Amino acid sequence: MSTTEQRVAVVTGGARGIGAATAVRLAAEGRAVAVIDLDEAACKDTVEKITAAGGKAIAVGCDVSDEAQVEAAVARIADELGAPTILVNNAGVLRDNLLFKMSVADWDTVMNVHLRGAFLMSKACQKHMVDAGFGRIVNLSSSSALGNRGQVNYSAAKAGLQGFTKTLAKELGKFGVTANSVAPGFIATEMTKATAERVGMGFEDFKAAAATQIPVARVGEPDDIANAIAFFTGEAAGFVSGQVLYVAGGPLD
Repeated sequence: MSTTEQRVAVVTGGARGIGAATAVRLAAEGRAVAVIDLDEAACKDTVEKITAAGGKAIAVGCDVSDEAQVEAAVARIADELGAPTILVNNAGVLRDNLLFKMSVADWDTVMNVHLRGAFLMSKACQKHMVDAGFGRIVNLSSSSALGNRGQVNYSAAKAGLQGFTKTLAKELGKFGVTANSVAPGFIATEMTKATAERVGMGFEDFKAAAATQIPVARVGEPDDIANAIAFFTGEAAGFVSGQVLYVAGGPLD
């Protein structure tokens, strides 16, 4: 870090996958990290990995779609670690189905976690960022934002996060706060494993099939996304804001 002050980062959905990899990466960059997930106990492995490497982290249980829980979580983080000035909105769920089969509950669940969650977390953390004159917000979009069969809810939410990101960049830039979005392609996580199970394929076969459609000839790993997020959260990225970076192993049609 280029400053002596330890920045405090918040990573939602940090118990596993991209969130866990991001939390570990940001800790390695010298950040104190609050690892948020719906189940606080599920964050234990991520926190232990950070502390074992000499970093500082806490686990925080929070439903990011619940306003009261979000406000309590951010207040706790500010009290225990310091003012959160880096936020990674990574929490997400899948409720895939074709439009005519999709329930209203499955639509609402995806919208609430992805969009409402990012809104509530950003609103709660931006006050600390504005006061500090420094902030980094990174929202996790997806290549599905371009449209994907069976994901009308997820695709709409991930596209919405891109507009959300660009608006945050315009509103908060004058306060030293940047907002950017990382849009992963196929990443090997528990979420994509669940998708393989849903379509009746073994995960290794599912990944191999996906790799044939990716120019770099492999699927992505959580660290690939953590690397991109780390750039956007850095001190040196202060002139990069309102951008959407597709991290997908090649261009997307």
